[in-house]
Amino acid sequence: VQLQASGGGLVQAGGSLRLSCAASGFTFDDYAIGWFRQAPGKDREGVSSIANSDGNTYYADSVKGRFTISSDNAKNTVYLQMNDLKPEDTAAYYCAAARNAWGSLMILTSDVVDYWGQGTQVTVSS
Repeated sequence: VQLQASGGGLVQAGGSLRLSCAASGFTFDDYAIGWFRQAPGKDREGVSSIANSDGNTYYADSVKGRFTISSDNAKNTVYLQMNDLKPEDTAAYYCAAARNAWGSLMILTSDVVDYWGQGTQVTVSS
């Protein structure tokens, strides 16, 4: 099982980045893919998730209206388009997989996660 996250970088406030999470080693359609983030000294928090069975998407309140999650099932890849980035979005971002049934819970708890990817750093300067 592999979840390969990429796309992080340094951007000015108000800018945009697109993160990618390429999955392999499990049946993509059976899982929801989510993004978590963790800033130094802070708890890990769920950002967004998408259930690949039905395309339902979920967002933390802090990113609603600014971030958009999408899935390309043919490529087994999930994207997180992040617009209007703010300094408080600075964190290491991790993608993760959980059974579709837990897709909505991924933004609330990481306890439902079966697989984790490595992090990609997002830094937003003011």
